[in-house]
Amino acid sequence: MPEASSVSLAMWASAYVITVNLACFVAFAWDKRSARRGRRRVRERTLLILAGLGGSIGALVARSRFRHKTHKQPFQSRLFCIVGLQSAALAAITFLLLRG
Repeated sequence: MPEASSVSLAMWASAYVITVNLACFVAFAWDKRSARRGRRRVRERTLLILAGLGGSIGALVARSRFRHKTHKQPFQSRLFCIVGLQSAALAAITFLLLRG
């Protein structure tokens, strides 16, 4: 049976990941809406920071859903770099946890 502290940590981590991905998704949606209405936009740097803080899944889903920032360079390559780094980190963590 898992320790209470590890369950609590897993719950906090899950809540964080859900929150940051939701925030990233909403930021992309807001930026797309602002672009259509000719209003002030969300900075690309802000979108990339949200993705870098763990919201890359939300960013990718929003890009696909809203067809937003799908051809914009260098934004696209920076986002994919973040996704790649996070994927590699997740794979390494998973490997280390399963190993020992």
